[in-house]
Amino acid sequence: MDDKDLLELFREEGKQNYAFNFIVDKYSERLYWHIRKMVASHDDANDLLQNTLIKAWKALPQFREESLLFTWLYRIATNETLTFLKKAKAKAVFSLSDYTKQVDSLVESDPFFNGDEAQRLFRKAVMRLPEKQRAVFNMRYYDELKYEEISEILGISVGALKASYHHAFQKVKDFLKSSV
Repeated sequence: MDDKDLLELFREEGKQNYAFNFIVDKYSERLYWHIRKMVASHDDANDLLQNTLIKAWKALPQFREESLLFTWLYRIATNETLTFLKKAKAKAVFSLSDYTKQVDSLVESDPFFNGDEAQRLFRKAVMRLPEKQRAVFNMRYYDELKYEEISEILGISVGALKASYHHAFQKVKDFLKSSV
């Protein structure tokens, strides 16, 4: 089923749960990995995915289809994740270097990571990016989204996204150079 069919099914009387289950099946894995690349913790990613799906469920009756369903869901997931990261950072009583150590520790101890040392270093570099740069980098590099799609998700101009991606790429590159 494509998104139009899913949305039509959702709008049919008594078919909301059925249609939403299709939406969850279609997008939950992709959303999970989008979130997971931002937070590094499986448990946090699962919680944020659940929050995203709950918000989507509540807001879906008002969805006006001015964007693609996938773009709308990504926007919700991204906003949930950025809010979570801001709150986590605000709660932390760590200095910036301690926060970096905490992020590195999460990457090192991740039981779900199965890459080699080069991939682990790359993951550390990405996790050290500021939250919004990390979101842009992940959507462009990993998810291979077009700048126009990212612009719709984040509400940022394409030019600003290109600059943000360039800065993020440079930071990752510099981190990797200094780690070798």
